[in-house]
Amino acid sequence: MGVQVLEVAGQKMAVLPLQDYERLLESAEDKEDIAAAFDAEKRRNDGMEYLPASMVNRILDGENALRVWREHRSMTIAELAKESGFGYSMISKIESGSRQGTVSLWNAVASALGVTPDDIMPVD
Repeated sequence: MGVQVLEVAGQKMAVLPLQDYERLLESAEDKEDIAAAFDAEKRRNDGMEYLPASMVNRILDGENALRVWREHRSMTIAELAKESGFGYSMISKIESGSRQGTVSLWNAVASALGVTPDDIMPVD
């Protein structure tokens, strides 16, 4: 690598061929990608759940997050109702958007799904 050092306005500058500069940038990006992959693997090993893109897209497209999570967990409304201690009708109404739900309901349903209430509550 042919580097030339110049002093401009009292500050030392390194000048190198564009090809060398591009190779250095690529190497730095590779190093960042490797570090990000190691961090992701550590989070996965520590129990962080990663979601399929199709699931995220459904929520981003406006589908009810509670329904999306329930289906992701392969649960029926009846199973979620039993697990959360709330009735089938209430869970169904929450999913359809015709009812809002109480804090205790959201906490119980979130616990039954193994998520936080923020993961499943509607965003206004």
